[in-house]
Amino acid sequence: MSFLPYKTYKDSGVAWLGAVPEHWGVHSLKRRFSVVNGATPFSGEPSYWDGSIVWVTPSDLGKLDSAEIMSSERTLTEFGLSNCGATVVSQDSIVLSTRAPIGHVAIAKISLCTNQGCRSLLPLGKENARYYYYFLSLAKAELQSFGQGTTFFELSTSSLADFEICTPPPDEQQAIANYLDTETARIDALIREKEGLIRLLGEYRQSVIADLTTGANLTVAKTETGNIFCPAVPATWQMVRIGKYARIGNGSTPLKDNPDYWSGGTFPWLNSAVVNQDEVIEGSELVTDEALRACHLPIAQPGAVLVALTGQGKTRGQVTVLRIKATINQHLAYLAADPNAFDTDYLFWTLTGMYAALRMVSDGQGGTKGALTCEDLSRFQIPKPSLAEQKAIAIQVKTETARIDDLIIHAKAEITLLKELRAATIADAVLGRVDVRSQVAAQAGAI
Repeated sequence: MSFLPYKTYKDSGVAWLGAVPEHWGVHSLKRRFSVVNGATPFSGEPSYWDGSIVWVTPSDLGKLDSAEIMSSERTLTEFGLSNCGATVVSQDSIVLSTRAPIGHVAIAKISLCTNQGCRSLLPLGKENARYYYYFLSLAKAELQSFGQGTTFFELSTSSLADFEICTPPPDEQQAIANYLDTETARIDALIREKEGLIRLLGEYRQSVIADLTTGANLTVAKTETGNIFCPAVPATWQMVRIGKYARIGNGSTPLKDNPDYWSGGTFPWLNSAVVNQDEVIEGSELVTDEALRACHLPIAQPGAVLVALTGQGKTRGQVTVLRIKATINQHLAYLAADPNAFDTDYLFWTLTGMYAALRMVSDGQGGTKGALTCEDLSRFQIPKPSLAEQKAIAIQVKTETARIDDLIIHAKAEITLLKELRAATIADAVLGRVDVRSQVAAQAGAI
């Protein structure tokens, strides 16, 4: 779909806005909106909280996946509202975060109030909330550039009130908003489709790894193992405890405020973030020889498999291969396997395929432990084919996962392009670079 520009333009006088249609206005935000501050009542007074009044914070705005807000994590009572000085604003007001961070924006779909990290914008005339939602979404970087502060960046009420905005006629605001509602919904649907494909590819990748490393793909005689995570393996394989064939240990973090441990360090020290990559070729930080000695840090050799013992999100239970000599922190364990018993890459792929099992062990099989231990890893059972089979399996897994990873990379690149298209579509419309009125009118006539 292509659009023609407006017939005539004028200089807006604002660098980031550039030229705007001749008949559009450019005004300070306070000429079109009343800016309403938020407030927070005393957190230790129970009678102020858990009422019926929605109380929006920057965190609430940041969690939205739509343009509208109608709930919040915490709510106020009438008593709490009257004791903090916050103001309830009406439906279709615009809510903008002005600290931590600056620039989250939404349209209020119910009456609500905010904390001091947000401002509410009440239209003074016939301003279209959805047009200005799109405009302010586009203006996020510009709004952030006006932030001030040392402890945290904040956009002051006066700076926000003086912020210059485009002011098309109300009927054009409506036409632009209608167009963007349709176009962004179309692009967002494509993005969700690509994200769904990435999830499916990720699940397929995991199943491929699990099938190949446990022999589930092989049409050979199988032996029941009695292991809930791997109930059967080829009859010529064994099911063994890792600790029988590997030395297992974890590390620590030298005191950060001791320069003798860190200043001028040359030895790689790793934290649990390294498990987000398939192999480790450099340290997270560097420690000194004094740290190695005084803190009794273990030295893991190249070829060790590292396992995240703790971690938020998906980190716990993830694994990687160490390709350098390094030491580790207390949130990682190293598995130094007997090279006559286990191929490093096979061990890595097997534990990758058994990620869900490691997570279950770390949760105490339904408990609240939330961490793995070296003892857990020592007792953990995995399939053990012959060394020659292990090497062949590792090569096959690497080939198959590389093919899937290419598809995932391609889908992620498409998402990046779609997001760029979405941003460009909004910019072209709200800044008047293209005239969408005829298209919106044609769509309306076709209904």
